[in-house]
Amino acid sequence: MTQKVAVITGAGRRFGFELAKALLAENYIVLAHYNTSRAGIDELEQLGAIGLQADLSDLQEVKRLIRAIQSHTLKVDLLVNNASCFFNNQTVDADLANLDAVFRVHAMAPYLLIHYLQSEFEAADDALVVNITDIYVDSPSPQYIAYCAAKAGLASLTQSFAKTLAPHVRVNAIQPGPILFLPEHDSEHRRTVLEQTPLKVEGGLQPMIEAVRFLRDNRFITGESIKVDGGRALNI
Repeated sequence: MTQKVAVITGAGRRFGFELAKALLAENYIVLAHYNTSRAGIDELEQLGAIGLQADLSDLQEVKRLIRAIQSHTLKVDLLVNNASCFFNNQTVDADLANLDAVFRVHAMAPYLLIHYLQSEFEAADDALVVNITDIYVDSPSPQYIAYCAAKAGLASLTQSFAKTLAPHVRVNAIQPGPILFLPEHDSEHRRTVLEQTPLKVEGGLQPMIEAVRFLRDNRFITGESIKVDGGRALNI
């Protein structure tokens, strides 16, 4: 296979969706994972992506996803662990299943994907894993305790796998800040966040895509975590 192969989790919307489109435009074969966000996957499939459904909060589903990836390709040049469930304390405390999902989606599923796709990484030339963590890894939010802890686990996995998979596979992380507000964020919330952000703007998704390209193209970076946050981590 001369084409590069990318696997993106959570590719049905927001950053995962836009990254998938950008890589398709660069002639990648894109395996686009989704759970319920099917509309974006329909568009990606029309552009040539392969949609793969799995609930990452179910570890048996994760293993099924891994088998599906392996059935489509003998190599993986890029894995982006992007899927997320952004649950606050109230959501987590309301149902233990939500607590379980936070750690499975953000830490356990990425662990399994990285672990079981090692042969596919090694079949590629300079394979790269990019884990999407959060600026709150370094300064946890008291409103999102479980989420921050799970993302911190993913940050630790980044460094651990960077050590164990070198020199054939590089593993890095991106810590996003105010990239793209959620629909439920009201004007007051947006104003407060931007006041805390030195660059005073909502970043958009392009800086995240450029960060992935930077990590891909610089072959001398592994075990690193890059903040793409307009400087907001300085003030939280």
